[in-house]
Amino acid sequence: MGMSGEIPLITPPGVYAPQQDTELLMHALARERVGPSTDVLDLGTGSGALALRAARLGARVTAVDIDWRAVLTTRLNALLARRRVIVRHGDLTAAVHGRTYDLVVSNPPYVPSPALRLPSRSPERAWDAGPDGRVFVNRVCDEAPAALRAGGVLLLVHSALCGTRPTLRRLARSGFEATVTDRAFVPFGPVLSSRRTWLRRQGLLTDENDDREELVVIRAWQS
Repeated sequence: MGMSGEIPLITPPGVYAPQQDTELLMHALARERVGPSTDVLDLGTGSGALALRAARLGARVTAVDIDWRAVLTTRLNALLARRRVIVRHGDLTAAVHGRTYDLVVSNPPYVPSPALRLPSRSPERAWDAGPDGRVFVNRVCDEAPAALRAGGVLLLVHSALCGTRPTLRRLARSGFEATVTDRAFVPFGPVLSSRRTWLRRQGLLTDENDDREELVVIRAWQS
């Protein structure tokens, strides 16, 4: 059953299926004041799970993904759920240039990868984010201010493997106040398990955390 609630989400091969990070961000989303007057932007929507949850809360929702398969999947899931979601194809906020929102949510790719080049095809495109895992996290931190209205909020989820403090510092440089609101420890999946030796060589793993990762949701607002 998909995490959007009412009906199962369609998640074809190559499209990121909702997992613990999606669920953690949904809990954070549920605490925000979201209603018919709220404009929400979902960056890196994947299957559209977060976009549909925001739509069910009554928000006006725009979802963005750079992968055409994800765009079409989100459109189909919105149709099946009978929810209105505007879905744009594009590279993060470039797809909605000049528009602003009350709430931006993002579950971007954040898995550290030994590959020097970012993948251009699914499925790795949905999670690989450079050797430090921060390529897209950094971009969301840098681009969110221009996409948010005064008093707007950013909700961002990623793994602590790519650094929680660097995210908080980067958001501060972008003019945000930010704090970690949610944490969860989850077992390594197949991707991280296959990279355990490389992650240890990179200094991203210790003996205490070589079989699970910490997920964090960061809430940021403009001070």
